[in-house]
Amino acid sequence: MNFGFGDLLWLFFLLMAVQPMIEQRMLEYSRQRLIAQIERKRRSRVIVLIHRQETMGFFGFPIVRYIDINDSEEVLRAIRLTDPEVPIDLIVHTPGGLALAALQIARAIKDHPGQVTVFVPHYAMSGGTLIALAADRIIMSEHAVLGPVDPQLGHYPAVSLLSVLKKKPIEQIEDETLILADQAEKAIRQVRESVRKLLTGTLPPEQADQVAQMLSEGRWTHDHPITVQDLKEMGLPVSTEMPVEVMQLMRFYRQPVRHRPTVDYLPVPRRREGSPRLGEGR
Repeated sequence: MNFGFGDLLWLFFLLMAVQPMIEQRMLEYSRQRLIAQIERKRRSRVIVLIHRQETMGFFGFPIVRYIDINDSEEVLRAIRLTDPEVPIDLIVHTPGGLALAALQIARAIKDHPGQVTVFVPHYAMSGGTLIALAADRIIMSEHAVLGPVDPQLGHYPAVSLLSVLKKKPIEQIEDETLILADQAEKAIRQVRESVRKLLTGTLPPEQADQVAQMLSEGRWTHDHPITVQDLKEMGLPVSTEMPVEVMQLMRFYRQPVRHRPTVDYLPVPRRREGSPRLGEGR
């Protein structure tokens, strides 16, 4: 059979079109294989909740991902497929998202009879923190962080809306601001109560109240990093015994790159000459 230049050109374009699909399937297979490996090792159900900036179609427009109702539906489905006695390992990497969805996930893992461990390789902010607070154990990398859970109404922190009422006479405040401030007061109270309930059984009642108020009252900006040491001082069950396999799994959820990377290095261990060779993750 003879192939002309036109046939070869069509074959080239066909391969170019199929290549991304093949690469995606291989990536999904690698993820599933490592998840299965972690489940066998820990005898648990592993659920991954990782948000990266996605790209859309051929144009490569960035789409920032957050916790949404689709996420809560999938996590709740995974929990329902898990026997009550089976431990759950939830790997979380997220900037936060919809409070309703995050609280659904948090309450579901709080009610799970088996032990629930939340792993935070890098960060779990806002709604991700709500989920972590519901766990029996939180395992974080040494420099991983959680964040405050103070409510945000649109573009405004709820606590900042309430501060307007204290700084201006009410006759100088617009009706819309007054309505938002009323909603802000309710939102702060609701979140504080939700956090208190999530911490029930993990901390003594008085300490749970203090931590709930600290995280929900707007003491810090919403993107303030709360470190492992901060969480330990609050009395939360946190450790830094991060399994190597969890960090390896993060490599299969890399940020899509459509331009020159801002961080670059040779992806191999670099050791001092003469030092003994150690396994990855040591």
